[in-house]
Amino acid sequence: MAKYAAYGTQLYRGTSGAGTPYVNIMSISGPGITLDTEDVTSHDSTSAWEEVVATILRSGEVSFEIAYDPATATHKNAGNGLLADLIARTATTFTLVFSDTATTEWAFSAFVTAFEPSMPVDGALTASVTLKPTGVVTLV
Repeated sequence: MAKYAAYGTQLYRGTSGAGTPYVNIMSISGPGITLDTEDVTSHDSTSAWEEVVATILRSGEVSFEIAYDPATATHKNAGNGLLADLIARTATTFTLVFSDTATTEWAFSAFVTAFEPSMPVDGALTASVTLKPTGVVTLV
């Protein structure tokens, strides 16, 4: 079983072949994928064990930390910038490309739901960004 370093993972606005890569990403998390279930246990359920049915798949959120550069096109409130997508309130296609040898991709449409800059006196200018996928997360 192969093991991979996370270094080199990329996030694109659009597709990996024709999209724009976000720069200065320091860490990425998500999207967590979960399955909701509903209890359908009845008085005549076999052996008195709980029974459930699968209902909705949930995509969780994607969060990432950037070394924030207010002048960088993919960060600012203009064009294809994260802040522009947040203010526009429109879903955008994103592609997460993993660093494995197969360059596995997860594609999804998402809203930018949060952009929070951090300016510590003794640290770097960074920002935390959150995306909320809507619809199918395509696992390629």
